[in-house]
Amino acid sequence: MNIHEMLERAIKEGASDIHITVAVEPTIRVNGSLISIGGEELKPEDTKNLVKQVLREEDFSYLQQNGEVDCSYSSPGLGRFRVNAFKQRGSYGMALRIVSLTIPTMEELGVPMIVKEMATRPRGLILVTGPTGSGKSTTLASMIDLINKEKNCHILTLEDPIEYLHKHNKSIVNQREIGNDSYSFSNALRSALRQDPDVILVGEMRDLETIAIAITAAETGHLVLSTLHTLGAAKTIDRIIDVFPPHQQQQIRVQLASVIQGIISQQLLPKADGNGRVAAFEVMTATPALRNLIREGKTHQIQNSIQTGSKFGMQTMDSSLVNLYKRNEISKETLLNQGMDREGIKRMIEI
Repeated sequence: MNIHEMLERAIKEGASDIHITVAVEPTIRVNGSLISIGGEELKPEDTKNLVKQVLREEDFSYLQQNGEVDCSYSSPGLGRFRVNAFKQRGSYGMALRIVSLTIPTMEELGVPMIVKEMATRPRGLILVTGPTGSGKSTTLASMIDLINKEKNCHILTLEDPIEYLHKHNKSIVNQREIGNDSYSFSNALRSALRQDPDVILVGEMRDLETIAIAITAAETGHLVLSTLHTLGAAKTIDRIIDVFPPHQQQQIRVQLASVIQGIISQQLLPKADGNGRVAAFEVMTATPALRNLIREGKTHQIQNSIQTGSKFGMQTMDSSLVNLYKRNEISKETLLNQGMDREGIKRMIEI
């Protein structure tokens, strides 16, 4: 089986990912579960051949030297794929994430309306957080698409690798791929400030330098959107502060409090009918009271502020889960397993 046939099968089955590794049949992930797509167990020469079908020559050389490589792959008539190829125990393996060719709207994703308003703000920092595979890139793509349709500005995206392709609309959109177009997020972001952008998308805030420059970019009048692998606003704030050495943390709290516009945390859950997945969202918007909590280091009080901030468009993860359950979109088991406060949820649905 060649890679094109595997990708065709994966798309037909509605998979999110494809796994290629030695001594296992080709495997896909559908609605969060791994499923074999048949065929024989892959031998080392099979996986090497499949990896070479996907990677360009320079990417394969990089993989041989460094042990892993991130890139994107386009197959005419099929679509785009985010690729991570890697060495393991002397052989090659690969994971491919299927990227939709059409960018879903915020309404289609079920993103709360307040996020739409956030995306049109002129400056500040908006973070989309959640575990790997929770749809953060798709949410950010829908926000960039909204800005592109509604505002006349320069959007610059820094991604590793580029997933969704944005066409120029009302805005000019430049998309730079880390590894191909720039050496690192921090280099690309430092350079971005000299490229006259209005909106900067940073694929991931991976290190101290990238976080520091992103906060500075938001301070200097840009709208910066980025992601972190955290769940919940309080944990996200703590993660950002903790990256910095102790003597800088108070200064970062003050800077972050002034630039943060909102934090959207999300997770993808299996639908009750077993047909696909649905997203649950926690939303924090930066009110004066919340900015004070960040400035004073009282992040443990943020969750209470979100619970009581519904009039500002805020919602907790638990209330989002309960709403999905009441609309019969997720099962009771999923609700109780994924919720933060199990007893509180039981009271909310009056078990």
